[in-house]
Amino acid sequence: MTDLSAPIVTPEQLVLDGWTDHNGHLNMAYYHVIFDLAADMALAEFGISPERAATDGRSVFTVEAHIHYLRELNAGDRVRVSLQVLASDAKRLHYVQTMQRVVDGECKFVAAITENLVLSVDLRTRRVAPWAPDVAERLAALAVGHSALPVPRQVGRIMGLGRPGQF
Repeated sequence: MTDLSAPIVTPEQLVLDGWTDHNGHLNMAYYHVIFDLAADMALAEFGISPERAATDGRSVFTVEAHIHYLRELNAGDRVRVSLQVLASDAKRLHYVQTMQRVVDGECKFVAAITENLVLSVDLRTRRVAPWAPDVAERLAALAVGHSALPVPRQVGRIMGLGRPGQF
C-alpha cells in the first residue's frame, strides 16, 4: 500500500544519448518526456492509466504545465522523479513533480521542477467529466496526506519580466 504522507517516487530513468541538444545537455523537450513518463507511472497507482482509459474511457488531459530548469543533465545521467499532490477536486488534479539526479542510488541535486494541472476527461465525449468515485477517493486521500509536505518555492510562480529595473 502506498504511504499517503510521502511523495510518490517513480523508478529511475536514464537520460538517453539522443536527448541532448547542441549545448551538450538534456534538451528541454525531454524534461517533459521524463516528467510525463513518471506521472503516468505514479498516477496509475490511483486508477489513472492507459488500461483504465481503454476499459472505461476515462483519462486525463494536461491543461497547464510549468517547468523550472534548475541544473543541467547530460546523456547517461540517471534521474528519479517524485510526485506530490497539491490539490484535487471533482474534475481537477494539481500536482508538482521534482526531478533529481541520482548517483550510486543517492539523489545528488534537484535538476527540474514541474507544476501541472490536469483534468478528468471522458474520452468518448472528449469533455471534462468527474473522476470515477474510486479515483476521486484516492486523490482526495493523497491530497490530505501530502498537505503536510513542504511545497517547492517554484510552485505558483508567475512567469514574466516584472517591472522595469527588476530581475
